[in-house]
Amino acid sequence: MITEYSSLNLRQSLISLFHQICEEAVKVGIVLTTIPEGKDCVVDAEDGRGVDYKSAKDEEKKSFSFDGVVTADSIEHFHTELLQPLTESISSGYNGAVLICGASTETIQALTDHSIIKQVLANLFSCITSQVKEEFFISVSCLQFYPDGSAVDLLSLNKQTLQLVTHPDLGSLVGGLCEMCVCSVEEAFSLYETCRETLKTNAGSIFSRCSSLFSVNVEQKLHPEERESDVCRSRLQLFSLAGGASRTDLRGVNPLVKVLDQIPNSSPTIEANLLPSLLNDALTGNSRTVLIYCINPEGLIDDETPSALDLAQRVRSLVTKATVGCWSPKVTEQKIRDSIVNLRSVIMSQGESELHDIYRLAELTQNLQVVKNQSWDKRREESEKIKAKTKRCKSSNSNQQFSRDHHSDHRETTETMKYLQDQLRQEMEEHIREGKGNVEKVQERVARIQHLKEALREETLKSGAAAGKSQLCQQSQLEYNKAQEQRRQLKEDHGRLIQEEVEKMERDLAQEQLPTEGPQRELLVLTRERQVLVLQIEALRSEAQQAERDLQDQYHRHQAELHCLREESLQVFRVFRQVSEEQRKISEGRYRSVLLEAVQDAIYLSAQNQQLQADNKQLRKALGELKDTLAVRGDAMAELTSHQQ
Repeated sequence: MITEYSSLNLRQSLISLFHQICEEAVKVGIVLTTIPEGKDCVVDAEDGRGVDYKSAKDEEKKSFSFDGVVTADSIEHFHTELLQPLTESISSGYNGAVLICGASTETIQALTDHSIIKQVLANLFSCITSQVKEEFFISVSCLQFYPDGSAVDLLSLNKQTLQLVTHPDLGSLVGGLCEMCVCSVEEAFSLYETCRETLKTNAGSIFSRCSSLFSVNVEQKLHPEERESDVCRSRLQLFSLAGGASRTDLRGVNPLVKVLDQIPNSSPTIEANLLPSLLNDALTGNSRTVLIYCINPEGLIDDETPSALDLAQRVRSLVTKATVGCWSPKVTEQKIRDSIVNLRSVIMSQGESELHDIYRLAELTQNLQVVKNQSWDKRREESEKIKAKTKRCKSSNSNQQFSRDHHSDHRETTETMKYLQDQLRQEMEEHIREGKGNVEKVQERVARIQHLKEALREETLKSGAAAGKSQLCQQSQLEYNKAQEQRRQLKEDHGRLIQEEVEKMERDLAQEQLPTEGPQRELLVLTRERQVLVLQIEALRSEAQQAERDLQDQYHRHQAELHCLREESLQVFRVFRQVSEEQRKISEGRYRSVLLEAVQDAIYLSAQNQQLQADNKQLRKALGELKDTLAVRGDAMAELTSHQQ
């Protein structure tokens, strides 16, 4: 009851906040990575909200005011004052953005990742999970921005074209951007770290000059008991901006500098690239924004510190206009469809279409596609496809490295099988729960279930073959090690026995009362040495026989492994042939059904054609008779008229 009451209060509060514009200045926090001693002096104000800067070249002191100033050791203080209110407002339906600048070193980057990014995600998920879980849909996306202004989707395997789309109800969206559904903060942060590693790999030597954007989209149904409920949308954008505030920075100029230079003039060039457009929307549009600037007063560039402080001060003067994003997908879709129908009617009635009507029709069609793409089911399906493709790529890479890392490949295969089993179980549960519905959706779900079954069967066969191969290899290695240990032990025993025989010979010679030199002593020594040599020959013969037996056993094991590999290859070819035969039968059945339908359609059309020809012939006959009747009546009327005259 308490949960339902709080959920009801949340929905009522969201509805009451809808269309209410909340104007709020951008919050700015400064992180001083070092405290200089010497040429420059940076002093925090008493309340921790200001910075007094005095350069060695300039005796005049400059004062800057911010919403928070901390050192690298106390960066956690930002959460209570700046970040916690931001995440709470996002869970209430507002858009939020966090801009991180100045994190140029790996140490500062790691600090911001774990102390800011991870904590912000944890706070957001904590606020979300305190509500009813079934009401929410959470997805993440990640973009990489190069110094030339180009953008790359780090979650897309197809590298689709990205473009900014402005929707009347949804606001600014990035068209062609891939999303992945997440359920926990661990999964979200793991994706963030994966995207950062991908960014580092893609950028290479220019990694320090590339910016990124990690977005978390949160959607909530206001009336979860209804099938077509209104949806409250909010978004968290985590910008990581490269470059410095100074024009002389070797890492390039921070994108904020260019955006701030263009905002007062309302220059249309802001829309030229994707990153400036997104930053402009975060700094002046529908969002609550926090800027965290990491400043190193002991940097190599003299004017970087005052330039960064001045840039942060300019950002703090900007004002955003945040609103709660609520919309009805069904109503919006129907409204756009009605507009398209009306506009098509106008274009058809005009004959010659005007250019602005055509552009308007294209815009409405694009808006309709955007609305259709916002379906939770469709986005979940696309997310699962991306995850499946990613896992297949990882599995393929693991197979290529099997000889170097067999255990890793086995673990990847197990994870893939577990993932396929979970997906199959989920699809079956949805199929049983929803029952009969739309025919197309049922057919699509059945096709997905069949595809998952085939993939699971192939993975099972592959896992079984790999397990058998692994077991055989391990057994062969164990037997080889055992035989090698036996030969080593046998050699040591023989060596110890020969050494004992030599020592015995020396003792016997010492006990014999014979002269030091002479034929008798020489004969005795030769006899003893002959016994030792015979013993050595017997030891070598025994070792050779043992080695020959081990070699024979090893040969038989290799033959068994070769036979196993041959059987495995044949099994793979059999499975491939079976799958090919099934696909051929399915295709043949499909072609036969299409051909049968085509023949039936041809027969039906032929019958209709014959019927129409017969009807046409009857109509012509009736028309001829009617003409004859009219001609006879005309002749009769003419004769009657002539008689009357």
